[in-house]
Amino acid sequence: MGVKVSVIVNVHNPGDTADACMRSALEQTMPADEYEVIFADDGSTDGIAERLDTIAALRGNVRTLHLPHTGSPMRGRNVGLAAARGDYVYFLDQGDRLERDALERMHERAVETDADVLIGRLIRDYGPPMTAFERSTARADILRDRLLTLLGPQQLYRRAFLEEHELGLSVPGGRMGEQAFVMRAYLQAKVIAVLAEHVCCHLGERPGAEEEPRAIVRELQDLLDDIDTYVGEGRQRDRMYAHWLRHAVLRPLLTARFAESSVDRGMHFRVVQEFMIQRFPERLDRYLPVQLRMVAAYVRLGRLDQIVLLSNSSRRAGLRADLTEVRWDAHILVLGLTAEIMAGDGSPDRYRVDGERLHWIPPRSLDTKKLPQDVTDITESVERARIELYLRHTETGVVHFLPLTQHVERVQAGRRRTRVRIKGETRLDITNAALGAPLRPGQWEVHVRMFSGANQARTRVSRPEGPLNCLGVLAQRPRMRLVVPCWSDHGELGLVVEPRSFSESIALVSPGVTVKQVDQHVYVVLPVPYVPPSGGPPLELVLRSTRRRSREVSAPALVEAGVPGRIAGQLVAKVPFKRLMPGVEHLGRGGWLSSLRSSDEEIGLRFGLEMRRGRVEIRPAAAVDPTRRLERDPMGRDTALHRLGRRLPGARHIVRLARAGRHRYLRD
Repeated sequence: MGVKVSVIVNVHNPGDTADACMRSALEQTMPADEYEVIFADDGSTDGIAERLDTIAALRGNVRTLHLPHTGSPMRGRNVGLAAARGDYVYFLDQGDRLERDALERMHERAVETDADVLIGRLIRDYGPPMTAFERSTARADILRDRLLTLLGPQQLYRRAFLEEHELGLSVPGGRMGEQAFVMRAYLQAKVIAVLAEHVCCHLGERPGAEEEPRAIVRELQDLLDDIDTYVGEGRQRDRMYAHWLRHAVLRPLLTARFAESSVDRGMHFRVVQEFMIQRFPERLDRYLPVQLRMVAAYVRLGRLDQIVLLSNSSRRAGLRADLTEVRWDAHILVLGLTAEIMAGDGSPDRYRVDGERLHWIPPRSLDTKKLPQDVTDITESVERARIELYLRHTETGVVHFLPLTQHVERVQAGRRRTRVRIKGETRLDITNAALGAPLRPGQWEVHVRMFSGANQARTRVSRPEGPLNCLGVLAQRPRMRLVVPCWSDHGELGLVVEPRSFSESIALVSPGVTVKQVDQHVYVVLPVPYVPPSGGPPLELVLRSTRRRSREVSAPALVEAGVPGRIAGQLVAKVPFKRLMPGVEHLGRGGWLSSLRSSDEEIGLRFGLEMRRGRVEIRPAAAVDPTRRLERDPMGRDTALHRLGRRLPGARHIVRLARAGRHRYLRD
């Protein structure tokens, strides 16, 4: 049987950072005689070349190509492509990591769909979500399926297809060269397929590299010629042109680098102006957001000074997303929310009303007299404004979009001024939220992204004012699993599927704690998301002093059941305290960190107590003890160690293996 897939990995002085990538490529579930790994070493000097030679000597499906240093991965990819023997090729960067079954799944789907290009699901820990993976498709369209958001080379290509059309990467090339290669493949492929159900590759963060404007223009000229060849005149071609106008031509003009570079920006501006006159007619401006429409107009007017002013005066738009409703409908979580774009000063964005039309209000420092009236008109854009709601798994980075019913409303904000916000509602069913499959266990963040008439922004969903809904619900399919809504220390909504233990389920919602002083005792009351029929294991509340002379005070905790599906239970602990000269079994002055102790474990809670002048007050755990950081992880774990672990090669794999051996809460 011949080689099915050739994996081409470009390498240059990675140190130890390429270990995870190398292992992921070598430890695939596909049989070793059915795939090969080609390492293209770009003149490394850190000893990696010798390591790769050793691996190649021990494994028959591994080859190492030693190339003179070019500083670009393009030549290595081209040489690897020429040496490849597989029916398909997959390009991998040294910071990327394949899932163990990635090649097997992608090859099976590519053969099934007869795809020239197959895009397996990609995951990254940075940037916006990849909307192209909302669903799988056997016949993807470049525009309809948002493939222009997926222009990285980490895709599966039929080798015969690349050879037939003589597709390769430009040398030396840069990011624009990579994107041009992928775009040409999209344009000439008969079938492009998307595999969304299974994660195939985790993308590493690549260092930013600024490309010379003339080099970008040369790449774009050739790419636009290809678009003209394969796409006829009309709206489809205009939308493709507008994508490159927006991202490659105009957006760099609003960066701080352009505004601060007084030496190079004149040359950059002249190159862009000449290029726009040649290839980008004014009719394309209708596909641009309003700020970039102004930039395009100023470029055509030759007003470099106004572009610099716009870049310096434009502050990054923010987004505020507030929950208006959190409730359970059986095992379905219903979330209602409102979202609104915020200006740089934190106030809601306001727009000018001119009869039936709505206009963006530019910074006062700009000269807008010679601009066409329709440049700031955002009426149609506001009518099409929308929000996207999605879940992100904190450990794997997997993203799933949620169905949403929504509508746009205008709110009067003074004379001839209005605000725009969107109200929406989603029904989250964890049994099918992962592209028809159940959500995997673990912690999920809830994010929202809004596209308005003038801006787009994304944020976490904030909790509503008032009491927290800490009720957990059992989902019955595919087996009984507990689902707990919870909030971070910054008030951001999350969802935990299948907590590992009864104590952890309480720790998740522990910010909802209340305390009451009665005589010489403090009653600490914690919400309990779900009380099993057995009442749960015996627990005690442990409070430790943060003073130099550490003391520990513990008290039995009584669990009271609530009403299943309607009212959360509660845990009550009665702790003695004294204002003056407390004994070893009494709370005293100062800060106290809290935890829950059972016969099997002790789990830290997300709050602390502080006694001042005889009064006990609730504080976040980090405020009571600054050495304890819980900003990012509402599950109460040491996030500094987790951040370090994410950077260590293989750390996540080790953690997953360790967790696989533990019984999760309510697991059969």
